[in-house]
Amino acid sequence: MLAAAFYCDAAVREWIVLHRTRGGSAFMGAVSRYGDWPSHILLGVALAGVAYAKGSKRLLRIFVAMILACAVAGAAARVIKVSVGRARPTVRAEAGWNGPRWSSKYNAFPSGHTASSTAFFGVLVFARWRAGAALCAVPLLIALSRMYVGAHHLSDVTGAALLGLLTAWLISRLLARGERVGGQTIDRTATS
Repeated sequence: MLAAAFYCDAAVREWIVLHRTRGGSAFMGAVSRYGDWPSHILLGVALAGVAYAKGSKRLLRIFVAMILACAVAGAAARVIKVSVGRARPTVRAEAGWNGPRWSSKYNAFPSGHTASSTAFFGVLVFARWRAGAALCAVPLLIALSRMYVGAHHLSDVTGAALLGLLTAWLISRLLARGERVGGQTIDRTATS
């Protein structure tokens, strides 16, 4: 899937440039601005607060896991993007892969917005399929917005989505394991 995305980068970028509108740019700019990790963390904290107030330990664990997944995926994406130094689509000079770079102009792969959002909502997909599936449109819209505003290539958001899903799966496994251990009585005589 990632290889196909790299292959299609130029064609997708060209299509977006040809079909960009003023209204679309304003909308996608807002999605990019508000679709970053701080809004996800604030939403997660608010949801965790509601779950805590209602006394739902299961939902509280899910929302805390969503926050954790968002943070882990965002941090991993940051380390990768600084390490590889891929130029953003809007950078004309020195396009390509440049090695470690601190400049945001060379921090395209993977998309941090997409990785964080996919990890955040991915945990919900793994924990509560129906609720999570309904919200999969959010990271997809964020990924589209990042390409639309010229911040990322198709391969950047594809790689980020894969990173986010992997992070969500790992955090969900830890969540499920913690619930099994927390919900069961451990037979100490069996280990003696």
